[in-house]
Amino acid sequence: MTKPILSITNLSVNVENKKILSKFSLKIKNQEIHAIMGPNGSGKSTLAYTIMGHPKYNVISGKIIFKNKNILLLSPDKRAKLGIFLSFQTPLEISGLNYFSFLKNSYTNTHNKNITALKFNMLVKEKTKTLNIEDSFLSRDLNVGFSGGEKKRAEILQMNLLTPSLAILDETDSGLDIDSLKLVCKSISSLKKEKKEFSAIIITHYKKILDFLKPDFVHVMYDGKIIKSGNHTFANYIEKHGFTKIINDYKKQFKK
Repeated sequence: MTKPILSITNLSVNVENKKILSKFSLKIKNQEIHAIMGPNGSGKSTLAYTIMGHPKYNVISGKIIFKNKNILLLSPDKRAKLGIFLSFQTPLEISGLNYFSFLKNSYTNTHNKNITALKFNMLVKEKTKTLNIEDSFLSRDLNVGFSGGEKKRAEILQMNLLTPSLAILDETDSGLDIDSLKLVCKSISSLKKEKKEFSAIIITHYKKILDFLKPDFVHVMYDGKIIKSGNHTFANYIEKHGFTKIINDYKKQFKK
């Protein structure tokens, strides 16, 4: 039986003394794509930041095992080196930080190897073509003056360069036009084909990205836990009935 690349067991997380995740459990095997949906405040982004190790999120109990390691003991940079990547819902703007330099430093630190600026420039340009990103994009400050779509493409460019084993995309599809959305989905699918070890968690409110990706599992989160799961066709049910019916059906289980 294949071991999961990521195993989350009974994870409870507080943010500012308020419980957001409550005994959350999820297992993801290699080459699987899992989509997580749910109403605002259900804990989706908290899950993403907790896996990545944001210090604001206080783990009360539970385990996160990634590649057979308890990553709760690791700092965010060590989790990144182990192969976890998080695409932020709202990427930060950092004045004075050149985007090309940021990419090169991220690549060097994550892969733990040096690369000349010339070789890295060739590698970056190869990746920018697949995302229809202009070369001038690389000389700008990180996310400063970027449109919403440009910020999301910048995040996906990072993912393509860092080639993680686990990519967590937090509402990457939000605000993207259909062409940009297709490019993002193409990047995820290409990484899955090219890498022997690759899985992804897609956090989204919208069905469209799931139509392109056809994830292996679609989960609905509510009150800090997964309350219902299905295959990629489950997204059609969600779109038709909404989260309210799923939540109400879940609550009825406890009234019986």
